[in-house]
Amino acid sequence: MKQALVSKVAVLCRPLAKPAAITILSLGLGIAAHAEGTLRIAMTASDVPLPNGQTDQGAEGMRFLGYQVFEALVAYDLSTAEKPVTLAPGLATEWSTDPDDRRKWTFKLRDGVTFHDGSVFDANAVIWNLDKILNPEAAQYDERQSAQGRGRVPTIESYRAVDDSTVEIVTTIPDALFPYQIAWIVMSSPAAYDAAGSWDEFLKAPAGTGPFKVDSYTPRESAVMVRSDAYWNADRMPEVDKLVILPVPDASARVAALRSGQVDWIESPPADAIASLRAAGFNISSNVYPHVWPWHFSMLEGSPWADIRVRKAANLAIDREGIKVLLDGLMLPAEGMVPPTSDWFGTPEFEVKYDPDAARAFMAEAGYSSDNPLNVKAIISPGGSGQMQPMLMNELIQQNLAAIGINVEFDVRDWNALLANWRAGATDATTNGAHSTNSSYFSQDPFTALMRHIDSRLVAPKGTNWGHYESAEADGLIDQIRSEFDAAKQLEAIQQLHKHYVDNALFLFVAHDVGPRAMAPNVQGFVQAQNWFQDLTSVTVK
Repeated sequence: MKQALVSKVAVLCRPLAKPAAITILSLGLGIAAHAEGTLRIAMTASDVPLPNGQTDQGAEGMRFLGYQVFEALVAYDLSTAEKPVTLAPGLATEWSTDPDDRRKWTFKLRDGVTFHDGSVFDANAVIWNLDKILNPEAAQYDERQSAQGRGRVPTIESYRAVDDSTVEIVTTIPDALFPYQIAWIVMSSPAAYDAAGSWDEFLKAPAGTGPFKVDSYTPRESAVMVRSDAYWNADRMPEVDKLVILPVPDASARVAALRSGQVDWIESPPADAIASLRAAGFNISSNVYPHVWPWHFSMLEGSPWADIRVRKAANLAIDREGIKVLLDGLMLPAEGMVPPTSDWFGTPEFEVKYDPDAARAFMAEAGYSSDNPLNVKAIISPGGSGQMQPMLMNELIQQNLAAIGINVEFDVRDWNALLANWRAGATDATTNGAHSTNSSYFSQDPFTALMRHIDSRLVAPKGTNWGHYESAEADGLIDQIRSEFDAAKQLEAIQQLHKHYVDNALFLFVAHDVGPRAMAPNVQGFVQAQNWFQDLTSVTVK
């Protein structure tokens, strides 16, 4: 079966493979002589992330460019592989809420920080950056960055500079999860924008506060970053002189580039290449982290997934252990949005497992069978940010669902096109009759893991409730999580919300990623944190 799947997927991916391979060859040969001190990474994205701040190309764009060049008020502690990642001070040294009004947050800013262009980071720069994504009347407002950032901070009502080193942000409701949200909003240099005159011109000389600064940016080809010798955090000064990221959406092209020495690091190596890469001396790095790979169902009237019996049947039809074999063990079967080991898992009554007989019984109850199949259409991508091996995985899912009377038609789209529809929502014309979308999701904080996808107040395009799910119970639990500053009570509400997800089979729960990546033997010092984002400053290339 595996060989047949690979052959079929190769045909589907062929249009993307050749351009990716050509790009990698043309650039790799040009910098091969300077490999020492230069780290070259082949991403799964199909284009270079925009170096504007709130970059595109999903969270992979934030991982490899967004957080390397730009920084947020709140950061992540990515220093260890041994424990779940927690929040840490970033451009703000501390933050707190007013005990008398939990809607008011105060952020104390770090002194002595400058942007890459030499201009000072202060409270006015924070306000300017919030305006660039939240205030359409501001001269620096950028629709592209707003599309990436607005949905991450849905409860911001107002903000102001108290003094040069203090910012106050007021939320529409008491929001105990706000520090997780503001960690997404990174700071671009107002002075660099003013000198450029537009965001398009800003891309020619981007300026953030991060450990790397952009040296060159070529769409569809590469972004080259160099160490910022004036970086404020001496403990995180980059070990490499240069960081090069390249968009290579085809997995085979990434492997070929690594084997030929044209890159030093590749994301998501295909499962059938893992053993041979290890045998050839390449290092395979992986670690459990909060990241789920599901199908996001449309709950609109007329969608087949609006029937809970069909949703449960689909979840019981998936051979997750078979997918694990297909991925050479590099995944954890999903039983919900978070792993069963998570404190947030709770005690769902519906058990997500492989039971095709029970699946057929649910389908029969809903009026379907192999003789009277249900036809569904699914939006998927050949690669992209955190998409693991989407073509292989979806082909096996297609076979599993066909076995219980669900025929799947794939709408294969470029990753950015899939994301554009995901933000627009299931009612948008670009959905083109599809009933689900396959986008991998963070599960590293309660908002990104659970709340944003089913909050009826955040139906796309207001937020990321792509499927337009509505539930008074879910909304009530979401409000309780947001407003509860007692950790134990908040945890109980989070567990109840996850139970709601599983018992209602709101998604097709497939896999939790373990973030596999392959590296050349001379790449040393990488610590793979239990997080989507990673610290590249400790990496060396000898």
